[in-house]
Amino acid sequence: MSEPGEIWARLAGLTPARIGLGRAGSGLPTREVLRFGLDHAQARDAVHAPMDSEALTGAIADLGLRTIPVASQAPDRATYLRRPDLGRRLDPEDLARLQAAAEPADLAIVVADGLSARAVHENAAPLLEAFRPLAETAGWRLAPVVIARQARVALGDAIGAALKARAVAVLIGERPGLSSPDSLGIYLTLDPKIGRSDAERNCISNVRNAGLIHERAAFKLHWLLARALTLGLSGVTLKDESDRALEAGVAAPALPNSTAD
Repeated sequence: MSEPGEIWARLAGLTPARIGLGRAGSGLPTREVLRFGLDHAQARDAVHAPMDSEALTGAIADLGLRTIPVASQAPDRATYLRRPDLGRRLDPEDLARLQAAAEPADLAIVVADGLSARAVHENAAPLLEAFRPLAETAGWRLAPVVIARQARVALGDAIGAALKARAVAVLIGERPGLSSPDSLGIYLTLDPKIGRSDAERNCISNVRNAGLIHERAAFKLHWLLARALTLGLSGVTLKDESDRALEAGVAAPALPNSTAD
């Protein structure tokens, strides 16, 4: 029969959650105190570190995708953290540039720093690399990828509308946890326009190597977008059955009335 310590050790090896930490007297072992301090520091760094827009632009350009840089109305990181409303509003000059460059598209993709630039640096390009072949197979036309600084999710509504896209997918750094400072979220909204609510979006969360891997996340986005464009809805009324489709080996259908036709 296994000792309690052995059981906890096996369980702890299956999850990053803080279980089976042990004790030193009435407190935690030093190694666990230090590990907690490191994880907390990494989470704080993820929130405050700036996004390297040039590096992202280069990585996305290597995939053969055009990019357009924009910013929200939050002038700096401190203001962004204190004023979420400014992170949802597009800089007026950038809005004008997007409108001037707009061509009808099925999907606008926004890469936004959000609350973890690290998540964007590590996951945005690999996700786009996995998603692009699926979009091409479906015959969808993609707008230039928009790289947005000091951005909240709702900034994608203004960007998608300005680019005349039928849908917008915002790839954004999620609020970091103590075991996930590198987690990327994807928010898909059909018919983007200012004033959309969170109930009108579909969210794909925890995209990272230690969570939802890029290939599976790309399939989910592909499946949800195909269904959204076909049914004319997104959000709480669009149920995510992509896992069932993936297990059954059923691909999401190409859209017959794509603007790329």
